[in-house]
Amino acid sequence: MKNFLSNLFSSFSKSWWVEISTSQPRCLYYFGPFETEGEAALHKGGYIEDLEQEGAQQIQVAIKCCATPTSLTVIDYQEPSKVTPVYSK
Repeated sequence: MKNFLSNLFSSFSKSWWVEISTSQPRCLYYFGPFETEGEAALHKGGYIEDLEQEGAQQIQVAIKCCATPTSLTVIDYQEPSKVTPVYSK
């Protein structure tokens, strides 16, 4: 019951997160939570700098307002397919 209530609450409470993906290593990172988009933007530079110093390549950054990610670091993640279906039902 406690887990259910926690999940229910987290679905309504959203915070700002810095989402960073890298191609080498192939990882997806979430940094946060932040109360505002501006606060997240203010901190993203430090996270990028740390990843660059660790040798990360092709760093892409997005600031998102979302529920707490289930994992803050996803190793060897799969990007969503960017193929558009020819038809849909």
